[in-house]
Amino acid sequence: MNQLEQLKKLTTVVSDTGDFESIQQYHPTDATTNPSLIYAASQQPQYAPLLAEAIRRGKNLGAILDEVFVLFGLEILKIIPGRVSTEVDARLSFDVEGSVAKARHLIALYEAAGINRKRILIKLASTWEGVAAARILEKEGIHCNMTLLFSLPQAIACAEAKATLISPFVGRILDWYKKSAGVAGYAPAEDPGVKSVTQIYNYYKKFGYPTQIMGASFRNRDEIVELAGCDLLTISPHLLEELKKNETPLTRKLDPERAKTAPIEKISLDEKGFRYLLNEDAMATEKLSEGIRNFAKDIVKLEQLIQSKL
Repeated sequence: MNQLEQLKKLTTVVSDTGDFESIQQYHPTDATTNPSLIYAASQQPQYAPLLAEAIRRGKNLGAILDEVFVLFGLEILKIIPGRVSTEVDARLSFDVEGSVAKARHLIALYEAAGINRKRILIKLASTWEGVAAARILEKEGIHCNMTLLFSLPQAIACAEAKATLISPFVGRILDWYKKSAGVAGYAPAEDPGVKSVTQIYNYYKKFGYPTQIMGASFRNRDEIVELAGCDLLTISPHLLEELKKNETPLTRKLDPERAKTAPIEKISLDEKGFRYLLNEDAMATEKLSEGIRNFAKDIVKLEQLIQSKL
């Protein structure tokens, strides 16, 4: 078996793209999207009809934007057996009420199209406000995927809010440490992103949190191999292809039974504790802020693309 086939026996494989053709090629269980991926896909000629349909349906720019995200999600759901993740506008990352309202609206659009809300994950930034929104939404049966997650305090807050899933960003953590330390790279097992996800995985399994962990934002195949056994991994098409072409045996690196015996102390967090510990982590603070800014920029670019076609 190639490594992709081996990985699927240990981990739920998710496709990290807005490109339908790539999703069909690798047969993932789930798929994730974000503003950057949707913006990139929207510029391709084959997706022009979706953009045109969103413009036809939407009454204003905001409504058209929501339609774009949902129409892409609907097409993806025709291909995959599982769930698609659709992101709340990054500009609402510090707005609890706005995030909740947007999530409810996106779910309503999916349900109007005949899709059960169980097949949708609403992506929210792992800010304190994003966590508060997730706590409200999960009680309504709206499942949340907590994104832009770079630290254990963020992961703990999400689990305490009973979020369905978290997406720690492996590669972006690596990027920060390479730049900070002035090094070209790390050995796979010493990769800071890999170590962060391993720490979160062991914490969750040790204390019995049902929130699932989906490693995301990979920079190389080694990071994926080192996280074999994680609940889910969302992988870009070019790395899925690398796994498909490699037949080196894969071993389980993350194991729930081993995690249960790990010497870990439980951490209690309120808002003050969350904000302080996040602030103490320069990498997490910087990458969270940068991620929100960049997703917001791509939403603006998508709005500009839509306006050019009105």
